[in-house]
Order: sequence, then C-alpha cells, then structure tokens
Amino acid sequence: MAEDKVLICYTCREKLVPAKTFFSYLGHTFYADILRCPKCGEVYIPEALAKGRLAETEILLEDK
Repeated sequence: MAEDKVLICYTCREKLVPAKTFFSYLGHTFYADILRCPKCGEVYIPEALAKGRLAETEILLEDK
C-alpha cells in the first residue's frame, strides 16, 4: 500500500501545493510545476529534479 506524503513548509507550517514556478539562469527564464508554499513562496526541489531536468537545462544553456 502506497502512502501519500504531505510536505509542510518549515517556516509557515502550510501544506506545499503544486505551482508553476519560474527559474532564471544565464538570462534565460523557464518554468517547472513544483511544490511551493502558498504563504511564503518557498519551493521544494526534489533531488531527482535538481540532478535531472534542471541539471540538463543548465548544461544546455552553458553550452550556448
């Protein structure tokens, strides 16, 4: 049986909700739907996303 985990903002104690979040790197802007605190805006970037899609995007932008 799989459990649904709920992530809570450490500062606000609010449940993190999926939201379109914009990132800027080397003058380029892109977005990803990730978990974010609705109160303070703090984001949660899972390790898989940081080492996967975001790392690949950084490499592509640096090669330009």
